[in-house]
Amino acid sequence: MGIKSFQGRRAKPDTKKEYDAPILVADYMTTKLVTFRPDQSILEVMELFAKHHISGGPVLDDNGFLVGIISEADCMKQISESRYFNQPILDKNVERFMTEKVETIEHDISIFDAAGIFHKNNRRRLPVMREGLLVGQISRKDIVIAALKLNSHNWK
Repeated sequence: MGIKSFQGRRAKPDTKKEYDAPILVADYMTTKLVTFRPDQSILEVMELFAKHHISGGPVLDDNGFLVGIISEADCMKQISESRYFNQPILDKNVERFMTEKVETIEHDISIFDAAGIFHKNNRRRLPVMREGLLVGQISRKDIVIAALKLNSHNWK
């Protein structure tokens, strides 16, 4: 009598493993964003940061296209300069202090690739694009949450 296996039927070696949980940036990104305009005052931006408990956000032109990103660090620069030069904060706008060369990420890449991009570029958040349009934003925290949800899966 032969030896019986109690493991059950095994999968064919050439079949690819299907994930039970989503692994794309689009599955974990934030879609309800607080956005800013280039002509908005820095003071108004700081008030919105405090009101919405955020540390930055995308800057969109009148047509809804991404033209920059503004962050608390940009505001700190303005606060520091206004004290040094004894100038009020009120007359400055976002366009003057925003970062114009914005690193973005595509909606259909995996969270693992996104983690590599965050590690390489040392950013807190990245705008998520689909066909050249802003569709959301993903943060380092979103990637950590996604990894926790996937911790019981095989990541190969």
